[in-house]
Amino acid sequence: MAVLKVINQFTNTFKGTMIAKRGTVAIGSEEGTVAPYDMLFGALASCMYSTFLDIMEKKKVPFEAVDVEISGEKRTTIPMTLEWVTVKFVVKGAPEDKHKAFQQALDLAAKYCSIYQTIAHVAEMKTEIEFS
Repeated sequence: MAVLKVINQFTNTFKGTMIAKRGTVAIGSEEGTVAPYDMLFGALASCMYSTFLDIMEKKKVPFEAVDVEISGEKRTTIPMTLEWVTVKFVVKGAPEDKHKAFQQALDLAAKYCSIYQTIAHVAEMKTEIEFS
């Protein structure tokens, strides 16, 4: 089993730093910092893309880049868990005759991304794909 660890160091206000094995992130509510749901959505996007990339490499389908847009809404009742989340992949430079392969890869990424599956326990999840 892989043990994961980050350390979050805070001042006596909501200002701090998340320290991970390979980097740091400024946490807070000010410009230039990220909030908890920013980190959660970033983790979801990274997990989804990493899984998607593995699948596309196996399919040997070329593309230039992907923007992953995550949007969602929190419930107003406590605990304020996510009500819904949409993961949108904007694929750049994809061969038109391979669009179906990209949709299949996105579907598989949703199935195998552990963060997507974790969030799916509390939120309605949806994926979308767009080509540019």
